[in-house]
Parts: sequence; structure tokens; C-alpha cells
Amino acid sequence: MSEAPVLSVLKGAPSAEELAALTVVVAALSQRRPARHRPLPVGGWSARAGLLRRPLQAGPGGWRAAGGPA
Repeated sequence: MSEAPVLSVLKGAPSAEELAALTVVVAALSQRRPARHRPLPVGGWSARAGLLRRPLQAGPGGWRAAGGPA
């Protein structure tokens, strides 16, 4: 059972050196992996948790608690 060719030339007549160069480039691109990015730590000044709304307090003093810091 023969394997299908990995590359095939549809138009033109490339030389053996051109096919070898193309094969090397395709092989190099297939081995390249995307760079891994480490997540940056979030400092206190850039943390967005303080911007989130807190649940509303029902009952006496709830109006005052809804507007001020916890």
C-alpha cells in the first residue's frame, strides 16, 4: 500500500533543489509551536473585584449599607 504524497506540484516544473527547500520550510513550520504566555499577576491597583456591586442588604440600615464600603 503506497502512501499519498505530502506535497504535490500542480503547475510548473520545480528542480530537485527547489522541492528540497520547500520541504525543509514546510517541515520547519509544522514543528513550530505557539509561544506560551504566562498570565500576569493582578496587583491591588489593577484588580477589578472592587468595582463589582455587592448584594443588596434587606432590612434596617440596608439603604446605608448599599452605598458605602463594606
